[in-house]
Amino acid sequence: MASSTLIDKTATLPAQQGGEPPRHEDLYAKRKQIYPKLAHGKFRMVKWLVMAATLGVYYGLPWVRWNRGEGVPDQAVLADFASEKFYFFFIELWPQDIHFMAGGLILAALLLFLVTSLLGRVWCGYTCPQTVWTDLYIWVERAFEGDRAARMRLDKAPWSVNKLSRKLGKHAVWLIIAFWTGGAFILYWHDAPTVAAGWFKGEAPLTAYWFAGILTLTTYFLAGTMREQVCTYMCPWPRIQGALTDEQALNVTYRYDRGEPRGPKRKSESWDERGDCIDCDQCVQVCPMGIDIRDGEQLECIHCALCIDACDEMMVKIGRPKGLIAYDTQIAVAARNEGCTPPKHKIIRARTLLYAVVMSVIGVLMVWGLATKSTLETNVLKDRSPPYVMLSDGRIQNGYTLKLVNKASEPRTMLLDIAGPGGLSFKVIGMDHEGSETLELPVEGFGVDRYRILVAAEAGAPRPQITFTVTDAETGEADVNMSSFRGAEQ
Repeated sequence: MASSTLIDKTATLPAQQGGEPPRHEDLYAKRKQIYPKLAHGKFRMVKWLVMAATLGVYYGLPWVRWNRGEGVPDQAVLADFASEKFYFFFIELWPQDIHFMAGGLILAALLLFLVTSLLGRVWCGYTCPQTVWTDLYIWVERAFEGDRAARMRLDKAPWSVNKLSRKLGKHAVWLIIAFWTGGAFILYWHDAPTVAAGWFKGEAPLTAYWFAGILTLTTYFLAGTMREQVCTYMCPWPRIQGALTDEQALNVTYRYDRGEPRGPKRKSESWDERGDCIDCDQCVQVCPMGIDIRDGEQLECIHCALCIDACDEMMVKIGRPKGLIAYDTQIAVAARNEGCTPPKHKIIRARTLLYAVVMSVIGVLMVWGLATKSTLETNVLKDRSPPYVMLSDGRIQNGYTLKLVNKASEPRTMLLDIAGPGGLSFKVIGMDHEGSETLELPVEGFGVDRYRILVAAEAGAPRPQITFTVTDAETGEADVNMSSFRGAEQ
């Protein structure tokens, strides 16, 4: 962890005394390697379970199948750029449905705000990808090199066959995990069985190899070597969370009202006039960020609560009550320190109520939008040049392009009806319909079809409006478009 080193600006500089000028490297302390010790307890168990669940979802979700019909990948979650669609189980989104994606991101952000206002940075401590993969990498490191003390001894020991084999084994497994992480990521953008089958044959898309390589390297370095530096220096969330919490938020807290004054204690000594903290530093040794929770709120703390497990274990050993470090609020700790009864924790307060209400409104709107989302979309584009053509019989002709979007998986037959000024007739290029008032247009499943239409009308009223009505022949679902009809000025 890098921390500022105080400099006495009033002192005489070495250069003024004929010595060497001060080095800029001395302005900041060099990062010290952190060797987190394995914690035991309920929070550590929760972290194991969350890590297993999140990694299981990430690696396994692309392989979940979902029947979508012929010609469409049967993948439950897929961002298919080739067909310009996003699939999420029964939800199918087109580029025109980008507002649903925006709404989902807003809901996710508000949920994160709500959780932060209630439980602090619990997201960072349990479900953040950086935390999950770092936890996994530390588990691998511990398997090859041992726990905290063993790893420290190994790093200080001279190079040997034993040390080299342990280091190489650790980094090899790290690279395998990183490769599987990058490989799993690309499966969300391509049909998983297809791209996996062609991967080692060189038949996968070039973008798949490119992004898999990027994710492999970033996973290896961020989770393997940078670790806490990502949370401290690269992630903006520690700076943002200060605006989202208050004195009523539950945070991992050292209860100084009970722990101070602290210091080592012999069995023969009394607990009178001293705190419960025996300065064993177990909370520091298990911290993956290498900080001391007893120093108060710190930007580096990710609220993983491993210090709670370590402290509770020590309290049991020395016969003191658990909870010296616990989830607590600032206002409760301050009240107990002053000898007052802490106020009851308020879950419902202005900010949490605001987040919940906004989330509910957006959620209801999204559900309503998805439930009523049309599977048919039409667009009519009028020719700009020429705006109209004068036919030999005196009638005016305009050209249009009708775009039909079928968002259903089955092929459909659409009925086209065009209404407008008297004497109107239309012709679909490439189709023989003898000027019938209603025309059947086939559309493929998940298809986009374009039809060229010529509309003619008597040269009467200038610039009349015409209406294009497209109706599903089976379900009756319809979409209506209006367009202008240009003609010679009267």
